[in-house]
Amino acid sequence: MTFTALSLTLIFVCIPLILSKTLKLDLEKDTLIATLRSIVQLLAVGYILKFVFDANSYGYILLMVALMIVVATLNARKKGVGIKGITWKIALTLVVIEIVTQGVLLGFHIVPATAQYIIPISGMLIGNSMVLSILFLNRFTAEISSHKDQMELILSLGGTPKQAVHRQLINAVKASMIPTIESQKTIGLVQLPGMMSGQIIGGADPIHAVQFQLLIIFALLTTATLSSIMIGFLSYPVLFNERMQILDMK
Repeated sequence: MTFTALSLTLIFVCIPLILSKTLKLDLEKDTLIATLRSIVQLLAVGYILKFVFDANSYGYILLMVALMIVVATLNARKKGVGIKGITWKIALTLVVIEIVTQGVLLGFHIVPATAQYIIPISGMLIGNSMVLSILFLNRFTAEISSHKDQMELILSLGGTPKQAVHRQLINAVKASMIPTIESQKTIGLVQLPGMMSGQIIGGADPIHAVQFQLLIIFALLTTATLSSIMIGFLSYPVLFNERMQILDMK
């Protein structure tokens, strides 16, 4: 695709700008900022990845993965600011997910140990884990706030913090995993996933593209499960003090 052709795709930016102005949605500024940021960020990442791919150095690969984890952590922690130590809990979860998924993929030689495979796959899995972490924290904090009286009743009757928070924790884990599970039920029928579509557009054999997409969706199931469960079980103990009383998360 030439830059001239790419510039014509800005028509897709003009349409929401016109509609926002016409309907007085007041989204023009946010739309322009989002567009400019996406252009700058993606072009910058494109040149960085070209350098990393050409160098094919494990040091650069680790640096890129570490940068993804840091940015994802800083973004996801906003939904759990009332949970003590939420930053390192999210970071640890993302590191474990990266180790587990890449350990399987590289350990069994499913994909080559090169930057061309490690970085894009890591980006998809870490990005998905970040979204799931946000979904979990948003639902978990809402569950705690709305069922605080029930939790205090369980504690007053001699229940442990784990017993008091069990239902809220399970509900939050389920809620954060549902989008991943439901989207995979209709994959290929309702939508053609990004990785598969990109490979097909790039000229890859459709069957080969499907194989790689299956690799990703299977790995996404692991990220969905580990993200919610790890953050949940790392977070709930700090919601209570030493006298087993619920702390204010504000």
